Amino acid sequence: MVGWFSKLVVATTVRMPKWFVRWVSRRYVAGETLNEAMAVMKRLSSEGACFTIDVLGEEISSMEEANFFLEEYIRVMQAIREENLDANISIKPTAFGLLIDQKKGMENIRHLVEMAAKEDMFVRLDMEDHRVTTATIDAVLALHKEGLTNVGTVLQGRLFRTLADIDSLEGSLGPGADYRICKGIYLEPEDISFTNYTDIVDATNAAIDRMFAAGSYVGVASHDQPVIDHTLSALKAHGMGPGIEDPRPNAGPARHQKGPGYEFQMLLGVRGPLRRRLLKEGHRTRVYIPYGEKWYEYSIRRLKENPTIGSHVAKAFLMPWTNRP
Repeated sequence: MVGWFSKLVVATTVRMPKWFVRWVSRRYVAGETLNEAMAVMKRLSSEGACFTIDVLGEEISSMEEANFFLEEYIRVMQAIREENLDANISIKPTAFGLLIDQKKGMENIRHLVEMAAKEDMFVRLDMEDHRVTTATIDAVLALHKEGLTNVGTVLQGRLFRTLADIDSLEGSLGPGADYRICKGIYLEPEDISFTNYTDIVDATNAAIDRMFAAGSYVGVASHDQPVIDHTLSALKAHGMGPGIEDPRPNAGPARHQKGPGYEFQMLLGVRGPLRRRLLKEGHRTRVYIPYGEKWYEYSIRRLKENPTIGSHVAKAFLMPWTNRP
C-alpha cells in the first residue's frame, strides 16, 4: 500500500515549476542528450551493470517524427559499439509510427532490428497501453518469422490476457521467446486488467512462473520485493541462478549479452541498493536508461503512475548526499 506521505509528495511535485521537476528527474533520467546518457552508463558500468537504452517519446503525430527516432536509435547503436558497452535498446512501437501507418511503422521497426542484428544487438519492443498490445506482439512474431530473432517484447502482469499471450508466444516461438515482465505502468480499464496491488503482484508472479516453465528468457523488471522474492524462489525451484548454465530441458541456447535464462531489470534511480545487492549476489542486472528531450513528460507520468517514488523524491530533497542511483 502506498503511504499517504508518498502520495502527498507526488501530488505536490507534479504541480511544481518545471525547474524543480528537472531537479527531481535527474535521478531517474540520464539527461537530454546521448552524450549525457553515455556518461551515466560509463559510470554505472564500473559496478558491473548492463543496460537497455530508451529514447524518450511515445505516440507521435506524424511519420516525420518517426524518422527522428529511427535516426536517433541508429546513433545509439553506434555509440554502444564505439564505447563497447554491455547494452541493448528498448523502443516504443508507436514512436515509429505503428498507430499512424502500421505498414510504414513496421518497416521502420524492421529496419532498426535488421541493423541491430548486424551488431549482434537485442531490441526490446516496449509494451504501451492496451490499444497496441496485439500489434506489438504481432510485430515480434512477424520479425521472428523473417529470421530476426534478436527481438522480444514486454508483457504486463496486470492485464487479464497475459497468461494467454505467453501460451500463444510459446506455441509460435518456443524457447526463442524473450520477455520483459513487469506489473505494468499504464492505468488500464478495470474490465481488462487487475487494479488491486495484491492482485497485480499475484498475476505478475503467475506470469513469471509460466515464462520459466516455457523455457523462455525472462527479464524480471520490478522494484517490488514480493516480485523479487518470488523470482528468487522460482529460480531455486528450477535449479537456476548466478553462474549456472540454464538447466531447463526446454531452454533455448545461450544468448549474447544475456544471463543464464534470466535477468533482473530496474529503472535508473529506483532502488539502487537492491539492484547492487542482486548484482553482488551474481545476478545479471540491467538498468533502464531513459534520455531525451521528453524528460518532463516521462517524469510526470512516472510520478503519477508510481506514487511510491514519492518517498525517494523526499529523501533526495532532504538528504541529497544519498542521491545515488
